Amino acid sequence: MEPTEVSFGRFRLDFRLRKLTSNGVPVDLQSKAFDILCVLASAQGEVVLKDEIMAKVWPGLVVEESNIQVHISALRKALGEETDKPINLFTVPGRGYRLVGVQPRHAEVSDESATASARVPPNRPSIAVLPFQNMSSDPEQDYFAEGMVEDIIAGLSRIKWLFVIARSSSFYYKGKAIDLRQMGQYLGVRYVLQGSVRKSGDRLRITAQLIEAQTGTQLWAERYDRLLGDIFAVQDEIAMSVIGTIEPGLRRIEIERVKRKPPASLDAYDLVLQALPFIYKLMPESSAPAIPLLQKALELEPDYSVAHAALAWCFHVRFGRGGLNEQDRRTAIHHAHAAVSGASDDATTLAIAAFVIWFDQHDITAAFDLFDRALAMSNSNVVVLSTSAVALAWSGKSELAIERAQRALKLSPFDSLNCLSYHALAGANFHLKRYDEAHASAQRAVESNPGFSVPYAYLTAALVRLGRDEEARIAAQSVLKLNPSFTIRRFAVTVGVNPEVFSAFADAWREAGLPE
Repeated sequence: MEPTEVSFGRFRLDFRLRKLTSNGVPVDLQSKAFDILCVLASAQGEVVLKDEIMAKVWPGLVVEESNIQVHISALRKALGEETDKPINLFTVPGRGYRLVGVQPRHAEVSDESATASARVPPNRPSIAVLPFQNMSSDPEQDYFAEGMVEDIIAGLSRIKWLFVIARSSSFYYKGKAIDLRQMGQYLGVRYVLQGSVRKSGDRLRITAQLIEAQTGTQLWAERYDRLLGDIFAVQDEIAMSVIGTIEPGLRRIEIERVKRKPPASLDAYDLVLQALPFIYKLMPESSAPAIPLLQKALELEPDYSVAHAALAWCFHVRFGRGGLNEQDRRTAIHHAHAAVSGASDDATTLAIAAFVIWFDQHDITAAFDLFDRALAMSNSNVVVLSTSAVALAWSGKSELAIERAQRALKLSPFDSLNCLSYHALAGANFHLKRYDEAHASAQRAVESNPGFSVPYAYLTAALVRLGRDEEARIAAQSVLKLNPSFTIRRFAVTVGVNPEVFSAFADAWREAGLPE
């Protein structure tokens, strides 16, 4: 039976009366925008292709695609949504549109049962940041707490794979007793971040915890103790730390969640999540299972920039440590540029594309421009910091490489990509002739990813310069065991952009017996 009404969020759409209301108040809509809304609502959350919208809204007519965009914009305005922060009306790039949170209502449904208007969380992870509770007797700390939460919301909003509830919605719950499950259902979010602020003398303690709304399970918690000093600097530091920790942490949580889904129900986003653990292995054999998953994701969403970036990374790994096949290099570069063209506002995607363009295309200017753009969007993004640090180290910009790598490690000390930060520290310190520091960082890189050949190469060079020749030869043997095709000249193809930096490593590797 076809529904006579649907609700989504605070809206109710009556097909019979051709009326849209918001909390009982009529919403004025142009006729074509209303028709498009009816088509989307009838699909009950499924993607509606642009051609299908044209056929139903303008039957028998040939119209420009721009007509849909004009009326979609009008519809978003009426729904109070922004294009880059959708709540119910989502654009599916290259395909069409989708209205989420749709709940059908039939004529025989009682008014009482129809009062529930909970939103269905979008397919992508979603989060609400609640006002932090002021546990101090000082009311001025309210301003501090609110400012910090606003900074956290703004920072999380730059993470394009994460749906973040606007401040006006989450601050509605300030000072109220909250049932997290009900609130999560109403706002349509999967996760909730809440915390508290307590002042004692000249010290400030901030706590934060990430909770799964549906179950109330605490997924992550952290405590920050700081001297007041410059209170705004403290505010910025803590906000940045929370943002830097949440992004990789949520990715891990989402990966575990998707593993429990039936294979037949996987969409492009799920497929990318399933691929991520293989990508971060950083060796061709280990990352190979990611490639068909990512290719399937692109079959479902050809313009999916995150999948393009991940494929670029996989083929970069296969090129650099799988025989220097020219087709792999071209494929990596192709996907890197495809990722950039579709992700001008996604810091992580831009950083991965920049990394591939630096190492495989050697377009150094373009790569660092992309890194800069990514950092401007999110200066607490661990992927941006760690990947750019590696490129900076091999470019001879050692001090900046060290600064970014240390920042990445401070923000997310247990991140799966910390191996790259330790690479940058090992390479930069070696270039600066700080061999003890280079050795310590190379050792940490090995511990972070013992199945990856490159950390052992850094370790070999540092041990040679410390005069620990026997240990250096053992490390060199580990390089060849993990990557039998390793030669100094082959490695130079990707990292040897700055001859001064590379030659210092090459001399040390020769002394340790690595093949020319």
